[in-house]
Amino acid sequence: MKRIALLLLFGRMRQHREEFQRQREARLREALHLTDDQAAKLKATEQRFGDQRRAVMERQRTLQQALRGQMQPGVAANADSVRKLLDAHDQNQGALAQLRRDQDREMAGYLTPLQRARLQLMRSRFARLGRGRGGLGGPWGGGEGERRGRRRPRFRSG
Repeated sequence: MKRIALLLLFGRMRQHREEFQRQREARLREALHLTDDQAAKLKATEQRFGDQRRAVMERQRTLQQALRGQMQPGVAANADSVRKLLDAHDQNQGALAQLRRDQDREMAGYLTPLQRARLQLMRSRFARLGRGRGGLGGPWGGGEGERRGRRRPRFRSG
C-alpha cells in the first residue's frame, strides 16, 4: 500500500513539475517576445546548462555538508580539511560563474540584447523570491543561494 501511495505521489509531483515547466515556457515566450526558433534554442540551452549546473550544485551541497561536519559545536575542526573544503567551495563558485557566462554567451547568438536583459531581470527577481521562501533560487539560472532558515553552526577552531 505504501508503494502505491509513493508511486502516486511521485506521479503527481512529475505532473506538477511538467505543468510548471509549460507555464514557465509560456511566460518566457510572452515576456521576451520569442519566436518559435528562439524558444526552441532557449529551451535546449537551458536544458544543457541546467544539467551541468545541477551537477555543480550537487557538489556544492556535498562540500557544504562536509564543511558543516567539520564545524560542529564541541568538536575540534581539522584546519587542513577546512582549508581544502573552502578551496573546493571557491573553485565550485568559479565553475558556477563560468557556466553563467558560457550560457549567456550562447544565448547572445540567438536572443537580442533587449531579450537577454529582460531574461536577466526575470532570473534575478525569481532568484530573490526563491531565496525569500527558503528555496535554492530559480529555474532561470539562479540557484546559487543557500537554503535559508537553518541555524548556522557555531564555529570552533581546533
